[in-house]
Amino acid sequence: MLSRTADHLYWMSRCTERAENLARLLDVTYQMSLVPQTVDAEERNWGAILALNSLESAFAVSFDRVTAENVLRFMVADSHNPSSIISCLRSARENARAVRGTLTAEMWESINVTWLEMRTQNFDSILAGGVSEFFDWVKRRSAMTRGVTFGTMLQDEALSFIHLGGKLERADNTARILDVKYHVLRPNGDEETTDFYQWGALLRSLSAFEVYRKVYRDVITPARVAELLMLREDMPRSLRACTAGIARALDLVANAQSAETVRRAGLLSAQLRYARLDDIMAHGLHPYLTDFMDSIFDLGERINSDFLATAS
Repeated sequence: MLSRTADHLYWMSRCTERAENLARLLDVTYQMSLVPQTVDAEERNWGAILALNSLESAFAVSFDRVTAENVLRFMVADSHNPSSIISCLRSARENARAVRGTLTAEMWESINVTWLEMRTQNFDSILAGGVSEFFDWVKRRSAMTRGVTFGTMLQDEALSFIHLGGKLERADNTARILDVKYHVLRPNGDEETTDFYQWGALLRSLSAFEVYRKVYRDVITPARVAELLMLREDMPRSLRACTAGIARALDLVANAQSAETVRRAGLLSAQLRYARLDDIMAHGLHPYLTDFMDSIFDLGERINSDFLATAS
């Protein structure tokens, strides 16, 4: 496959996944903001979204206060913010258009219609119609695109690069959300009820609330949340499931220069497969997740170098 084609497929998948992940996080944060809380707690919760995406400085250029409306406007409909939902959906469509001949008709139609519908909306209309309804729409469109992709695409290298981009983006997102929950959103001296709602919100942002109840059948605890989102391969958005998917996709597209990338992906997957939560907690969750995100970034850089059009 031409590296240019692989590049567009990879980033099309990453941008679609990023838009969905952002919609999930914003929706849960918005729902939690409806629960009575202090002004400081609300600012901390919305500020955590900016910290999650390393956008504090970019946000400060346009807004002087961290409020729900300002963060939503910046992260949903600001076309100058490359990480906003509108920017992600536009980028996904542009990448898809560049390789339209590689995609099935159903897949192109799903991505194109998503962008055309997004383009007709602005933040004021989204606010008037209900932000949760908008976030549900983003998640449905992403699910539809994913469904027609895996239901109609030939099982070849093109699909492997789509898998690769989506799994890499999802792994990074899960790690960032979990890290922020432990070290940014978690106030000191929380009451148990408040803690339950916060951990429940984290699980919902990753479609893991019902899964948690099915697996553990008990109260929500930080340790079990960490175990579910990191070490269970049967949880679709867990770090272990994502890294296993990355390793499989890289095996399928391996070339003469990708041996080290394949090895590092396999090593990262094996570390999560055989990891124990007690050992991770003893080492420190934040350092572990930081190392994991560094590894994901390294894999992304190596994938660019080994396969994509950005290779030197």
